[in-house]
Amino acid sequence: MSYLNSVTIVGFVGADPEQRQAGNNGSKFTVLSVATQRSWKNTEDEWVSKVEWHRVVIFRPRLAGAVLNNIKKGAHVLVEGSLVSSTYEQANGKGKKAKTAKITSWSIRADVVRKLDRGEQEPQAPATEQAPESDDAPL
Repeated sequence: MSYLNSVTIVGFVGADPEQRQAGNNGSKFTVLSVATQRSWKNTEDEWVSKVEWHRVVIFRPRLAGAVLNNIKKGAHVLVEGSLVSSTYEQANGKGKKAKTAKITSWSIRADVVRKLDRGEQEPQAPATEQAPESDDAPL
């Protein structure tokens, strides 16, 4: 029997991507934070929504560089990849008899990150020099 670990999310980037370096082998990777939202009607027939934040990690060098250079905060993106868990222990108290708690965090190891075009025009930079006005300038 085969198993499938595949995740696809569509959401908005919460912060500019960050490039980081792995401590064990020094390889570089990019981290992206993506928000998704779901909405439903509650028992009082009112719309309720919840935002979920997803940590996306990109190890493929070309994809990591492209995301770092082309994706910015607020971008609408599609991410495809696999779900990866990380478990670590954190001290839960002070002193010699401090208990530790195991904490598991989930991230998405991205294979595809695609910027979605919402049909909006990119903001244009203001002109540094204005051309002199003439009678035949288009309106």
